[in-house]
Amino acid sequence: MTTAPAAVDAFIAGLPKCELHLHIEGTLEPGLKFALAQRNGIELPYADEAALRAAYDFHDLPGFLSVYYEGMTVLRTEQDFYDLAAAYAAKAHSQNVRYAEIFFDPQAHTARGVAFDTVVRGLTRALDDAERATGFRGRLVMCFLRDFQAEFAMATLVQALPYKEWISGVGLDSDEAGNPPVKFREVFARARAEGFRLTMHCDVDQKNSTEHIRQVVEEIGVDRIDHGVNALEDPSLIERIRERGLGLTVCPISNAHVTDGMKAAEIRALLDQDVKVTVNSDDPAYFPGYVAENLAALREPACLSDADLVRLQRNAIEISWASPAVREEFLAELTAYAERGTA
Repeated sequence: MTTAPAAVDAFIAGLPKCELHLHIEGTLEPGLKFALAQRNGIELPYADEAALRAAYDFHDLPGFLSVYYEGMTVLRTEQDFYDLAAAYAAKAHSQNVRYAEIFFDPQAHTARGVAFDTVVRGLTRALDDAERATGFRGRLVMCFLRDFQAEFAMATLVQALPYKEWISGVGLDSDEAGNPPVKFREVFARARAEGFRLTMHCDVDQKNSTEHIRQVVEEIGVDRIDHGVNALEDPSLIERIRERGLGLTVCPISNAHVTDGMKAAEIRALLDQDVKVTVNSDDPAYFPGYVAENLAALREPACLSDADLVRLQRNAIEISWASPAVREEFLAELTAYAERGTA
């Protein structure tokens, strides 16, 4: 099921935003993909950008992932990763995103011969330049691919240790089927011991969804959960999530492409049950819509008032791994905006 684009109203457009569930490889727009392919001498199996976008016809997570990983093949050099992150930073700034924690998938690159250093330096250089130019702040969260072996994840974690100052935390993504969170228990224990913050994807409507959410809460001890709306199926899980102040980073438009809908009713229920739910864009080049479009798409079906939209952003910064100074600055701007918007 897909959703028609919703108009971004003035309140959403001006709202200061914090995004916590954004895969940088998922921001590779067709135009940039063709440009990088040409620069690197890669021939794409599509006649033009329209044909490429038409290929984005998927209805479940595995279908999306096959297209997603194919798209990464054009990313080869430090400049490629710089251009990718710079393009997202510019788009985020245009939507009043003040702060973002950005996933990247190093194993998807190192497995095809791209050096870890190449990936991280390209991304961080672009984010540093964007912060100096516009004030947009982006920080990296390194995801392990759950359909690879845990030993590969551990080796990648060790590779990341010299870059700890640039990486705020670690996560877990890719195909969840047959790859439960506890498969990576030792990797995440080591990551926590090394000072990284922890998150994991618990994708929507997967087999054993509630059991996987229980594992990330009770056995892994994450600091937040990506997706995770199936927790509503178990009131005891919701209670534990709420007690620990864990946030859920939900992505409505991507939900609509790989499940039976945006999960608007579930997001409304999470808000009503005082769970720190947030709204994010996931892979906006593939599920068309950045964070403003996600908020706009959700506004009517989830009955979101202006106050609810402000609350979603407050939730996001509160569960972020931003410094106290960044949080205070964001919250002050958000409060001032809310007062102007509802005056």
